[in-house]
Amino acid sequence: MSITDRKARLRIGVAAVASGVAAAVAVALAGPAGAATTGTAAAPADGYQFVTLGSTHDTTFNQLLGINNEGVIAGYFGSGAKGHPNKGYVLEPPYAQRDVISENFTGSVQTQVTGLNDKGVTVGFWSSMNTASMNNNNFGFYAVGGSFHEVNYPTSDNDKPQVDQLLGVNNHDVAVGFYLNGAGNARGYTYNISTKKFAMVTVPGAPGGTAAPSLTAAAINNDGDVAGFYVVNAKTGATDGFLKLSNGDFIKLAVPGATSTMALGLNDSDWVVGDYVTASGATHGFIYRLGHGYTTNVDDPDGIGTTTLNGINDENDLVGFYTNPSGSVTFGLLAYPAF
Repeated sequence: MSITDRKARLRIGVAAVASGVAAAVAVALAGPAGAATTGTAAAPADGYQFVTLGSTHDTTFNQLLGINNEGVIAGYFGSGAKGHPNKGYVLEPPYAQRDVISENFTGSVQTQVTGLNDKGVTVGFWSSMNTASMNNNNFGFYAVGGSFHEVNYPTSDNDKPQVDQLLGVNNHDVAVGFYLNGAGNARGYTYNISTKKFAMVTVPGAPGGTAAPSLTAAAINNDGDVAGFYVVNAKTGATDGFLKLSNGDFIKLAVPGATSTMALGLNDSDWVVGDYVTASGATHGFIYRLGHGYTTNVDDPDGIGTTTLNGINDENDLVGFYTNPSGSVTFGLLAYPAF
C-alpha cells in the first residue's frame, strides 16, 4: 500500500485496500441490521487466534476499527466507491447474524463508526456525499443511546470539502480525532464530550502554524494517553506513529526497517497497535508495548502483507482488517490471545 493510498484512508469513501462493488447493499438507519458472518478461525499467529468477521450486507468490504472491554466492535461495510457507500455498525458478542446493529448518522449518505467506550458512547464520522471522485465531505460525531451529535473543530481554516473525524473515545468521554486545514494537513485534537472543549494534540517542540507536522490523533485510553501518527517528511509523505502520555512525554513509534508506521489503537496498559509498510510495499500489523518494544508481522494468516490492526482492548483482543491476495475483497478481523 503506497503512502498516497494510506493517506487516502483519512477521507471517507476513499478505501485504499479495496476494489470491487457489491451488487446490492442494504441501506438502513439506526436499528437492527440484516446479518453478520462469524467467519472461520485461522491458525494462531504470534500468539493470537484470528477470526474473520463482518456484516453480510456486503461480503466484499468490511473494516473493524475499535473494540471495547465488553467485546463490542465498531466498524462499517462498503468501500465508499460511487454506489457503494460506507455504512456503519456495531457488532456485539457472540458475533452471530443477529448481533450486527446498524449505526448511521441521521440523514447521512455515508457513515463510519470508528471507536467506542465501555459506557455506550460511539464515535465516528459521516458524509452527505458519495461521489465518483471519492472527494467527499466528512463531519465528526458521537452517539449515545441512539442520539447523534455532530462534532467539528472550531476553525474557518478547513479543507474543501471539509474533513473532520472522531476516531476514538475513552470512558471519561474524551474523544480524539483530527481535521484537515486549508492546506490539506491533518491537525489532531481531543474533544471533551461533557465540557464541549477542544485541545490540540501536537509534536512537542515542532514548529507551529502551517509548518507543523500533519498529525492525526487516532486513539485515547482512560489515562488520557493518546496514540496516532504524523508526517515526518512532507516531500515523501513518510509517516511515524506516536504515543503521547498524559504527562507530556512523546514517544516516537517507527518499526525498524519500515518506510512508514501508523499507530491506530491503544489500551490502558499502553499497548499500541497499528500497521507499518515495508520497502516492498507490504503492510503488516504490529503491537508496541511500552517498555518492551515491538512485536511485528502480527498478520492474519490469510492476509500476510495486507493486515492492519486498528483497535485493542484491555484483554488485548485486537480488531482490524486485511485483503485477499488480489486486493479485491477486504475482510474484518478479530484476534484474541491463544493462551
